[in-house]
Parts: sequence; C-alpha cells; structure tokens
Amino acid sequence: MTGSNLSRRDLSKLGVATWIGATLTNASMGQEESGWIDAHVHVWTPRIDRYPLAQGCTENDMQPSSFTPDELFEHAKPVGVRRIVLIQMSFYRYDNSYMTDMIRLHPGVFSGVGIVDHQSKALASDIKNLASQGVRGFRIHAAGDQAGRWIDDPGMSSLWKIAADQGLAVCPLINPKDIGVIDRLCSRFPETKVVVDHFARIGIDGLIQDQDLTALCQLARFPNVYVKTSAFYALGAKTPPYHDLLPMIRRLADRFGPPRLMWASDCPFQVQGVHGYEPSISLIRDAASDILTASDKQWLLRDTAAKVFFS
Repeated sequence: MTGSNLSRRDLSKLGVATWIGATLTNASMGQEESGWIDAHVHVWTPRIDRYPLAQGCTENDMQPSSFTPDELFEHAKPVGVRRIVLIQMSFYRYDNSYMTDMIRLHPGVFSGVGIVDHQSKALASDIKNLASQGVRGFRIHAAGDQAGRWIDDPGMSSLWKIAADQGLAVCPLINPKDIGVIDRLCSRFPETKVVVDHFARIGIDGLIQDQDLTALCQLARFPNVYVKTSAFYALGAKTPPYHDLLPMIRRLADRFGPPRLMWASDCPFQVQGVHGYEPSISLIRDAASDILTASDKQWLLRDTAAKVFFS
C-alpha cells in the first residue's frame, strides 16, 4: 500500500491540521527560498486505526507515542525551517501512506524518502507511484552484516538502476563498516544519486575514527554522492552543543564541497532528553562560522536539499 487517496477534508476529519500561514503563502508566491530545509525528519500518528503498524511492530515501538507534522512545526518554524524531507518510518515498513498523505496535506512544504520492497516484482511501478506523490528518494537499511548481500542482490541492482533512470535518490542508512559496500555499488551505478544518512553513523560508538572518515571521504570521487550532516544527538560526545563534530564537518566540506552536504535534524530523536532542535541547526548556522562561509551554510541549510529533494 503506497497511498491512501484521502482528501484534505478527510485528513482534517482525522484531526490533522494543515500548516497555514507564512510557509504556504511564501511557497505559493515562489518565495520558499527564504527559509531553511530540514533534510531528515520522521513523522507518525497515534491513529493506528487509520495508519496501522507493520506486522511485528507494536505501539511500544513508537517512541515518542506521537510526532505529527504539527508537533514537528513547533520545533521547526521558530528557527526558520520552512521545508522538510520526510523519511518513511520503519514501523510502517512498505506502507508509505501516512507520509504521502502528509505531503499532500501540506503542499510545497514536504518532500519524501520512501521504503520499497526491492525484491518485489512490482518494484518499478511502486517507485513510479510513490514518485508521483512527492517521494524523491528511497531508503535502504540492513541489520548486522546483511548490507554485504546488496552487492549481488538483483533486486537491489534494479532499485539503483530505476532510481538513476528516474532521477531519484538512494538513501543508505549504514554503519561505518558498510561504507565499502556503498563504494562498490557507486562504482557499479555511478549515475545513481546517493544520499548517505547521518555521516554513515561515524561516531555512533562515541569515537570518530579516522579510518572511517577516510572511507566516507573516498565516496567524494563519485559526483552523485551526497552526505547528510545530521543526527548530532547520536554521534561523538552526544552532548549539546556538539562542537566535537565540527572537525568531521570541516573534512567533509573540504572533500565533498558544501553543495554535496545537507543539514538535517533527525527529529523526533533530536528533540528528546537533553537535546533540542535549536542546538542542531545552530551547529551549522552559528558554530561552524570558522569553517564555513555564509554561502557554504546556505548550501548545507537549504540549497543542497532543495536541489536533491525539491527540484
């Protein structure tokens, strides 16, 4: 299931409010360039009667129990974020309907990264259907050592080929040990646009290992590879204001160039406990002034994501 075909009136009856105001007014006037873009956010609803969880998932997996667009906007609007890339949440699995409904409910505000079954015989039509609903990329993730199987997986090859043909992105959520797998796939499919999530999770164990960062930087030789500077709460010291991540950002900026980096919060996880939305965007907007020019910051905070997910 990839779309619910609910009208905006139907969605309103479900208690989902539309973000009305400066954001949509600016978007309709072609002035959306004035705001920032958060390139990675998950949303979900407690209305599991309307948007059921995938088999094997329960309400206990929903932490927090609710993170709707309206709850997201409370964090994003005050710091000038006007557009957002929604990432399909894992406990919905291949049913992307909540995400696509939110894209339709908030025109001009959201783009999407979906999840598809790359083994499905209907893969091409599934991708086409989601693309018609505002999805501009597809997330891939493998637990344990399963990422190594992607190299010889016909379904994964089809996903990368279709994405290249349609101008869509493949978005790997990987650990540092799997960077080599992505390197090999990029060598095989150099025309495919690739957006690596969360620095490839370098520093998730608390240490930013030089060999991991070197491996990630080697992907810069592929001109269609981008990296999200995101999920600051989960990397390195894992403590605001996250200044220990600045050397990694600087090295990536030197190798990839700012036009291939994009900032993202990874909400709602970025706004739990001692963490917050403001410290996340502030790391790029303010603290990185010694390593990024004003133009560089515009690429990270808006222009790269606009090019990849909103063009």
